[in-house]
Amino acid sequence: MDFKFFNKKKQEDAPPLPERTSTDSEELFCYGFDASSMQGTPSAVVRPVTTDEVVQMVSFAHKQRKPIVPRGAGTGMTGGSVPLKDAVVLSLDSMNRILDVDEKNMVAVVEPGVINGHLQEKLEAKGLFYPPDPASMNFCTLGGNVAENAGGPRAIKYGVTRDYVLGLEVVLPDGRVMMTGGKTFKNVVGYDLTRLIVGSEGTLCVVTKIFLKILPLPGETVTLLCTYPALNDAALTVSKITASGIIPRVLEFMDKASVSAVEAYGRYGLPPDAEALLLIEVDGSKASVSEEVDRIASICASLNGRVSIAEDIFSRKRLWEARRAISPALYRIKPSKINEDIVVPRGRIPEMLQSLRDISEKFNVKIVNFGHAGDGNIHVNVMTDKNDKDEYERAGKSVKDIFEAVIRLEGSISGEHGIGLTKKQYIGMELSETGIEIMKAIKRAFDPYGIMNPGKIFPAT
Repeated sequence: MDFKFFNKKKQEDAPPLPERTSTDSEELFCYGFDASSMQGTPSAVVRPVTTDEVVQMVSFAHKQRKPIVPRGAGTGMTGGSVPLKDAVVLSLDSMNRILDVDEKNMVAVVEPGVINGHLQEKLEAKGLFYPPDPASMNFCTLGGNVAENAGGPRAIKYGVTRDYVLGLEVVLPDGRVMMTGGKTFKNVVGYDLTRLIVGSEGTLCVVTKIFLKILPLPGETVTLLCTYPALNDAALTVSKITASGIIPRVLEFMDKASVSAVEAYGRYGLPPDAEALLLIEVDGSKASVSEEVDRIASICASLNGRVSIAEDIFSRKRLWEARRAISPALYRIKPSKINEDIVVPRGRIPEMLQSLRDISEKFNVKIVNFGHAGDGNIHVNVMTDKNDKDEYERAGKSVKDIFEAVIRLEGSISGEHGIGLTKKQYIGMELSETGIEIMKAIKRAFDPYGIMNPGKIFPAT
């Protein structure tokens, strides 16, 4: 199949959707990478606007055995949307309609190209709430969130994307359309294909419609900033808060290096002398929030924390702008930094942070840590630049040690960024051979010709 002939309509078996297809070199370049900084070159970019158009493209690709890479906004951190093997990028960003907000049944129905933050804004105007809030929420798509099972700061209390996906409309690799689940909150008819597809990184099918559970907007939300003179005190505070029976809406962690990077990037007013800080939010009724704020403040103070409360919505917004600026701020310092989103049991965060310090010294590389401490999800950033070959080699070698420490502490090598290309060589550290073979069998059942986002998740054999 040659996409140069898209506009020759008389050609036998010509690819469909010529008006939505581009082979322009500049556009191909733009769709060849994601936030992992890995690069590929697609043979074409197709931008359907309906399920029927997705069916046409996928059916043709299946007939021609042409690989397809479904893509949202390209904000993934592990190369999941990077095209390999001359693949066609099926960009779903034009399928961006909010189809229904069913307030009676508390369900939103959306297309995969809807921006997460746009849905949040529309729902909040109606007094409603969709909890999953990745750091990239203002530009990542809900289809991409489904593909990666995205989380975010509010996951500690509200869970991740899979906890809100009630049903999906998908196009299978042979062009058939399948519905899984729907608008009901309970459904135990057969295997749970919805949860199987969530987090499958576009390797099983193309998602074309999403049914999402939504909630009432909490009545009160209070944001606290707690700063510490010692890193370990901040880590112990996390464990003590969660052990106290309080479930905050957010419990975020930043070390000194991430605070310094953010302040150099945007001057957000964070205390430069802090060795660590916690960004904590609680929500609910006014009475319950007030009580929980007092208890959290007391716990923080008992471990040498200095607590301040965001006085208004502008102060709160400024704190969240600072939190979401960490990753771009670090990229400005070291453009080739290696980002890993490890997870350990909350009680083992102090041990993990000590292991990261030891690994930093062993390989003589700077490691910056921040993330969702409330659920043990730490974003580990090994700071390096490809232009310094020796440093870059040492940084790459440190990753295996980081993952070994995670497994030793009963954790996981990926909390919300998926496996994609960057982690597939390490998947056997966490999963058994039997588990991997079962997953490969599921992949073959959905996609016997291997055309759907090939080369991702599983190491080459």
